[in-house]
Amino acid sequence: MSVAQLEPTPGATLLIVDDDRSAREGLRSIFEGAGHRTITVEDAPSALKLLRKQVCDLVMVDVELPDVDGVALCRLLRAQPNLRQLPLVIFSANDSEGRKVDAFTAGADDYIVKPSSPGELISRVNSHLNFAQRESDLIGTNRELGFLADLGRGLLQTLYPEQVSRRVAGAIYEGTNAEQTACAIKNNGKGLAVCVFDREGSAGNQSLVDLPRLNGWIDSLDSVVAAKLTKKRDFFLCDAQHAIEYVVPIRFNRHNFGALIVAFASIEDCTDEETHLLDTAAQQAAFAAHISTLYLKARESAATLAEEVDRRTIESEMHQRFTEAIIDTLPLSLYAIDRDYKIVAWNRNRELGELGLPRKKVLGKNVFEVLTKQNRELLAHEFGRVFATGEIHRVEQETVTGKGDTNHWLISKIPMRARESNQVSHVITVGENITQRVKAQRAVGRAEKLAAVGRLAAGVVHEINNPLATIAACAESLEKRIEEGAFGDSPDAEDLREYLGLIRDEAFRCKSITNGLLDFSRLRAGQRVPVDITDVIKATARLVTHQQRGDNVGIEIEAAENLPMVLGDVGQLQQAVVALATNGIDAMPNGGKLTLRATQDGSRVLIQVKDTGFGIPPENMTKIFDPFFTTKDVGRGTGLGLAVCYGILCDHGGRLDVRSTVGAGTTFTITLPVATD
Repeated sequence: MSVAQLEPTPGATLLIVDDDRSAREGLRSIFEGAGHRTITVEDAPSALKLLRKQVCDLVMVDVELPDVDGVALCRLLRAQPNLRQLPLVIFSANDSEGRKVDAFTAGADDYIVKPSSPGELISRVNSHLNFAQRESDLIGTNRELGFLADLGRGLLQTLYPEQVSRRVAGAIYEGTNAEQTACAIKNNGKGLAVCVFDREGSAGNQSLVDLPRLNGWIDSLDSVVAAKLTKKRDFFLCDAQHAIEYVVPIRFNRHNFGALIVAFASIEDCTDEETHLLDTAAQQAAFAAHISTLYLKARESAATLAEEVDRRTIESEMHQRFTEAIIDTLPLSLYAIDRDYKIVAWNRNRELGELGLPRKKVLGKNVFEVLTKQNRELLAHEFGRVFATGEIHRVEQETVTGKGDTNHWLISKIPMRARESNQVSHVITVGENITQRVKAQRAVGRAEKLAAVGRLAAGVVHEINNPLATIAACAESLEKRIEEGAFGDSPDAEDLREYLGLIRDEAFRCKSITNGLLDFSRLRAGQRVPVDITDVIKATARLVTHQQRGDNVGIEIEAAENLPMVLGDVGQLQQAVVALATNGIDAMPNGGKLTLRATQDGSRVLIQVKDTGFGIPPENMTKIFDPFFTTKDVGRGTGLGLAVCYGILCDHGGRLDVRSTVGAGTTFTITLPVATD
């Protein structure tokens, strides 16, 4: 192979290290004749000093050097990171295997034995130079590929123009010999997103870039291409310490998205390899900017859609909360079921009371599993009828609380139809507490009944009393004649005495009934004076104790201190309390406890007469204030006591309530207004 066929690397710089001047000059002549540039030094320290300042493509070292030999110099060169890839050729007159092993171990790339022909020297040196050039090209290609791969991976994580600008400018500054880098990306109609990198790090200060000129350059004709700027007046970067700027348009699909500006300290640093790398980086930046633009448009559309969805969602939630607030505020007990009998609505009033259940525990459950105290067959029949006919179903019900209070309800089952099929999809059950209405109606009926009985009693009581007085007087006269012996020793005298006694007793019993009717019918104006209720209940306790009614009944008095006065007739009020206490004692034939309690409730005074007797059955609760209604044995009560009490308390502007539990006892509560000044 000829020297010409070796294709030597043109313009290679060779460093020859040899202490023999003639040997150095001979090698210089050979290599310069082959087109290479040579530099010669005579020892290792001179070689190290020169390599710090001068870039060489290959070093030839003689083994025999003063102080530091060629093998030691190889070790020193290989220990420096920037010289590890530098080709090293050792030439020596020593052809021993050990010497060669030492040289290659020290990092030498070749070992040439003196003397050698010029052709061998040139061919072997050119071989090392070509190999180093190929390795350098490969390193450059790998560097470019690695740089672009890292930049591409980084851009995959960018969504906003600011992120693209920062990622590109930073990657180029780290991957090139640039003094300063800047990347400007259009920011969705908000100007340019600019990021600048230099020795001090990154900065988003747009004052570092001549933005007006850069905007004009980006928005210029479609023929905008990359350019090398060497005149300072043309620079886009305001820092004029550099010698050249390379400006690349960031362009995708004929749309200019921005620009990439790279400043180099010297013109030599802006090589073709660097510009090719920057062109490729600009293409990647353009694609990332295009993706960012699409993302921002989609995000803006999504934000608009999200705002509309949020607005409608908020309106729907507000409407739903408002509807729920209305339903919860209604003084009604309301729930709704679907066609599978699953509970879908349960308002606040359904959560309250003794039978109340929390909404979270019942929603979605079968209604028959929740309303276990109601007759399942009857409830299913009512629901089925509404689902089938689509008609409202109403019924009145009574419930008794654990304290014995009776509540009256109007239960309405209302169909709700689906808009699409007009089929009954749900049934809404509304329970309205009509206790006060029922009580008011019954009070009106009772008042009318009492008024009618009063008018009747007022009309006939005197007509009945006169015959009764005559009958009683005749019976007493005949009894007196028997006592005087008018009938002698007749065996019928004793029977006559017995019959006359019965006539007299029954006449007096009729008399007591008519007197009760008279008390019931007469006006109870009386003398209204301030009355101490504590004194009334204490006097009542003494009276019923002296009557010796109920052998095993204990009487307790509970009166709050400093109770206010009430305005009324003390005799009539005491008559009412005594009647209630007497009834309570009669309800405890086997003994018990009678409690007389007086308390204040705001502007009212409450008197409670409580017994522990057998209680009042629910079916009798509506009749107890009717005249002549009694559950006592014949001859033990007229049925007028509670009616008279009711009338007395109504005349005093008060009321009389009752609460009773069968087997536990009864509590009558008198409510009277506090006397005002």
